[in-house]
Amino acid sequence: MKKLIILLVCACIGCAGKTPFAPEMPSPGNGSASMVLIPDSTFKMGSSQGDPDELPVHDVSVAAFYMDSHEVTNAEYKLFADATNHSLPPFWKPEFDKPNEPVVGVSWDDARAYAAWAGKRLPTEAEWEFAARGGKKEASYPWGDCLDAGAANFKSFGILPVMSFPANAYGLYDMAGNVWEWCSDWYGADFYAVSPAVDPTGPAEGTLKVLRGGAWYCGPDEVRVANRFYAMPEARSFNIGFRCARDRGK
Repeated sequence: MKKLIILLVCACIGCAGKTPFAPEMPSPGNGSASMVLIPDSTFKMGSSQGDPDELPVHDVSVAAFYMDSHEVTNAEYKLFADATNHSLPPFWKPEFDKPNEPVVGVSWDDARAYAAWAGKRLPTEAEWEFAARGGKKEASYPWGDCLDAGAANFKSFGILPVMSFPANAYGLYDMAGNVWEWCSDWYGADFYAVSPAVDPTGPAEGTLKVLRGGAWYCGPDEVRVANRFYAMPEARSFNIGFRCARDRGK
């Protein structure tokens, strides 16, 4: 059962190898995270093994796009905050948080502001799920169908630096576990029943924003690539971060 993240969230809760699909490229704009090219394709979005909001399983086509190879880090976010005078997250503890750990405590608007500054955007929910699958169009996890405790940071005791585990076949790190990641879409529990077949962007309006990927405390079911979660856009939680995307032609 899913539980809504309001403002602060207290808890929820091998087969892998790095074979990147495309070489990493320098990001455009101000952000320093490398990006990888995710190819255009059609895949089956959702799962018949999860919650009702993952149904119906449906065909979705996504255009090629770039995605950050890892979650935005504390060091990268600090560059943005210094350059724009944007406020730092409420959980900002530089004496404890490593520069290469994912930034947390960022709202959806914070994440969107960073993405705009970096010449990027937040990924759509469909882009996120397709990218997380790493070319394994119906796999349960970024590395395949078999559960592997050594493939991602989940069911553990805290955040780890980005790229601590192998990337999926597209060269993307931490698409399962570590921290939840904001997507651009509004959340709709029944949206899959009416979703466009090509490059869906979610409901036109709503009160909750989509989160994907699970976090360090999550169990195996929550870090599945098809699992959907959500929070109010103003939520600033110690387990929510983000990564950015960019259209291929930009």
